[in-house]
Amino acid sequence: MPKLRAALIVLAVLATGVTPAHAATRPSLTVEQGRTQPVFSYADAVREHVYVESSVDSDSDGRPDRVRVDIIRPKESGPGLKVPVIIDESPYYDNSGRGNEAERKVYDAAGNVVKFPLFYDNYFVPRGYAVLNVDMIGTTRSDGCPDVGGQADVLGGKAVIDWLNGRATAYRPDGTPAVADWTTGKAAMIGKSYDGTLANAVAATGVRGLETIVPISAISSWYRYQRSNGVVYNYDYMSWLGNYVDTDPEAKCAAVRARLDAEDGDDTGDYNGFWAERDYIAGSMADVSKVRASVFAVHTVNDLNVRPDNFSKWWQALAGRNVPRKIWVGQYQHVDPFDFEGRRDLWVDTLHRWFDHWLLGVQNGVMREPRADVQTSLDRWITQRDWPAPLSLKVPFRPAADGSFGLVPARRGQTATFTDIRQSEDAMVADVGTVKPGRVAFTTGELPLDLRLSGTPVVDLRVALDKPTSNLTALLVDFGEDTRIDWRRGQGITTVAEESCHGESTASDDACYRQVVTNRATRPLEIVARGWIDVQNRDSLSEPSPLPPGTYGKVSWETLPQEYVFKKGHRLALVIAGTDSTYSAERATGANVTVDLAESKVVIPLVVSTLGGADVPKDTSRWQGPARLDLPVPENRFF
Repeated sequence: MPKLRAALIVLAVLATGVTPAHAATRPSLTVEQGRTQPVFSYADAVREHVYVESSVDSDSDGRPDRVRVDIIRPKESGPGLKVPVIIDESPYYDNSGRGNEAERKVYDAAGNVVKFPLFYDNYFVPRGYAVLNVDMIGTTRSDGCPDVGGQADVLGGKAVIDWLNGRATAYRPDGTPAVADWTTGKAAMIGKSYDGTLANAVAATGVRGLETIVPISAISSWYRYQRSNGVVYNYDYMSWLGNYVDTDPEAKCAAVRARLDAEDGDDTGDYNGFWAERDYIAGSMADVSKVRASVFAVHTVNDLNVRPDNFSKWWQALAGRNVPRKIWVGQYQHVDPFDFEGRRDLWVDTLHRWFDHWLLGVQNGVMREPRADVQTSLDRWITQRDWPAPLSLKVPFRPAADGSFGLVPARRGQTATFTDIRQSEDAMVADVGTVKPGRVAFTTGELPLDLRLSGTPVVDLRVALDKPTSNLTALLVDFGEDTRIDWRRGQGITTVAEESCHGESTASDDACYRQVVTNRATRPLEIVARGWIDVQNRDSLSEPSPLPPGTYGKVSWETLPQEYVFKKGHRLALVIAGTDSTYSAERATGANVTVDLAESKVVIPLVVSTLGGADVPKDTSRWQGPARLDLPVPENRFF
């Protein structure tokens, strides 16, 4: 029996290249306590680069675009030790840089990268992974022109996965073929913002070999990134971004940028074929039904660059397909989880276990843990079995003519009127108790208990206009003096001098990064949830339908998703206004908007455990809120 057991161990080693810590017979990955161990030299790692031939010719020069791939892998990797791959594909390696410290690639005289941005290489190469920094097509040292979420962006990254699995061709700098004989072919893609967007996009092609993705603050629909129900955030943005990430002479890709401007539909704000190509949930080129990879998504509910509906819709679609998944939901703005205060070590360890599980098959329990880590307030994180909170109730809050906001509908015939003017969010929420021509506002009394919002509120109005359309803005606001994350500087964080190190270093590439602290400020209010719509897009994003002047119509739309606790003693408010100058480039229509209060409401998803129990006061007569529901409340052990 001992001989049989030894033979089985040898067979397992030959099949996987992974051995227990006590069975080191040849170069191999070592696993202890459910984690690969740093047994390979980072200083001696192979540093090389290749050019993968893609299937697109984005610059129309008659040749397929070649994608520059910078590689760092253990010296021992090769036919005798095949390793998995972690890919960060980015358009930012020679312009804005990567990470909080804006790191760029640094090259040696042979053109190989000696400084890889971020910590992935320092940490994972010693543990038996290859790390690839890929220049997106049209950027840094890759051929072609960026087409901002379109075919070239997506198929360039797919070609790299194909090459790792023997389905595409690559060349060394001297023109000789390059074969990835050092890899298992199993790959992960990771990255923040555009980088994470590329991970979503490539996964949505269904390419084989991409085992998992970790999209951080990533786009799932470029329409949703630049539009909200027909309201345009920025005009000519796609061509601007294409020009920003392309460091070649401007003339080279001028025709591509002109096409972006011609096809983006800025004049209407409608969804068209241009945006369908750049929709990774239900698009014309890539869609969620093709996703084979597991997904570890990270986003923040106050990210107003890549707004959080990009993750909530993606997450919902993944759930509908039963895709294996995990999520972190934070409270910051456009911030990497590596820079969530107090969470850096946990992030690195969780990411490590995730990659070990999905790329090496290590059974470390990462998939048996609660699916969601959620930051519910400034200093509180919880775990729960999914996001939004599974035990929640959709509570309809209704505006009334006296300016109140609660569960009791307004009387028939009660209306409120305002004019669609262009104004900032600060102007919309200022002096809420004062009547202003550019907005209407409604507030509860002081809340008798904490209320936790988890998910996506829905605004449901019945309105009449004196013009064919109007832009509408809806804001849910928390009024109450409190210490809050300060969004007005640094995305909510400040970088400090103290460093932490994750991985091994060389003289050219250290593994140490400066810590961050959360910016805090005492403020009297917080805009919690935001939502925008062009009334003529109330029924369709692609086929506008003007509302006949003087005729009432139903206008229903979702705000951005949120995770927030309204504290006891605070007041919850709804503000309805016209064109938002803070986040939209739209001009105001000047329409007069009449809201039928009796037929209007906002449905807010509230966690059941906050709606009743011992904390509910006996006298709720001065507040028309969920405490009046007197619900039987099941225990919510995830709250």
